[in-house]
Amino acid sequence: MTEHDVKDLSLAAAGKLKIEWAEQSMPVLRQVRERFAKEQPLKGVRLGACLHVTTETAVLMMTLKAGGAQVALCASNPLSTQDDTAAALVTEYGIPVFAQKGEDNARYYSHLEAVLKTGPQVTMDDGADLISQLHGEGGAGGSLARNVIGGTEETTTGVIRLRAMQKDGVLAFPVIAVNDADTKHLFDNRYGTGQSTLDGILRATNILLAGRSIVVAGFGMCGRGLAARAHGMGARVIVTEVDPLRALEAVMEGYQVLPMAEAAAQADVFVTVTGNTSVIRGEHFARMRDGAILANSGHFNVEIDLETLARQSTARRVVRPFVEEFTQKDGRRLYVLGEGRLINLTAAEGHPAAVMDMSFANQALSVEHLVRRKGQLERRVYRVPVEIDRDIARLKLASMGVVIDQLTDAQQSYLTSWTHGT
Repeated sequence: MTEHDVKDLSLAAAGKLKIEWAEQSMPVLRQVRERFAKEQPLKGVRLGACLHVTTETAVLMMTLKAGGAQVALCASNPLSTQDDTAAALVTEYGIPVFAQKGEDNARYYSHLEAVLKTGPQVTMDDGADLISQLHGEGGAGGSLARNVIGGTEETTTGVIRLRAMQKDGVLAFPVIAVNDADTKHLFDNRYGTGQSTLDGILRATNILLAGRSIVVAGFGMCGRGLAARAHGMGARVIVTEVDPLRALEAVMEGYQVLPMAEAAAQADVFVTVTGNTSVIRGEHFARMRDGAILANSGHFNVEIDLETLARQSTARRVVRPFVEEFTQKDGRRLYVLGEGRLINLTAAEGHPAAVMDMSFANQALSVEHLVRRKGQLERRVYRVPVEIDRDIARLKLASMGVVIDQLTDAQQSYLTSWTHGT
């Protein structure tokens, strides 16, 4: 039996069906897998992945394995694992998986260690936990780090951490910021997060969004997508920001922009998508209406200051799956969804497969890029090469039956010459 620590292997049959369903909506990754199976560009490469263990991730793991990689997978969030998917990866596809939905902190880190024990030559992260753990075990000069060709990172939060490591001079090997690829953040972050976040909130609460006020904390790509989807469902959207350019863009898009201290007293639902800590904190809880709902769609559960909320509360109880009620001293009730973790994966199924198709194609092709350039890249964070980004866009368009124009020779010449006049 493939090495594993999953909740229940008897769930594998159901997981396999769900993986097959997701695969139908991932034509780009299927094409990558077909080529990988023929060319074997990752043959013999040990790859350690710390990702959300979902059906879409399963299709990525199968693609990497088809390319010759020896893959081991653990969860990047204690509440995002789909246990049936994890079981199917082990029994149906022979991929070592260490993940259980609801695992405690100790088991979460033991799973990271299980992947590191395989001696990965390439790391693949969703939040930089695996790479951080690896660097903590011997640092840049440690034996584990010396064997790593490079890594990839899926999230905004993870890229922030990695650039901080680069700045401090401790990053031990090159890492490709998959999150920064246009075919990732323009689609996965915007359309995927926008839709799946609301899906998680509605599954957890069954509230009517139309007519309610919703605060979107952070107007990056995730915030843009969330604000657009919420507005489309009839909500009044308030945006909070610290970046003047993003705040200005939100104003120009027609949203009200307020400091969180003012927005706190006006809204029914609050969603954080910043990648930062304590975005909603004590002074904000004190001003919220009775019945306010708080959710997070940033990677880590630090955006809502839950420790302070607990201290300010006189009672707390779970009132629905993924909904916890915090009663304040004055009797107001505030509701936190999914323990403040990624609500789209905690209470729902995460991003639709159609957008993860492009994100995970970026992952697979970035790993191939790292392996082909072993020893040639510096110890820093790189963007996904533009040719990979454009190839993925072309494949996606083709899978949708969309044909675009091509530059004529005269147009190409015009765009690459300074001698043409007006």
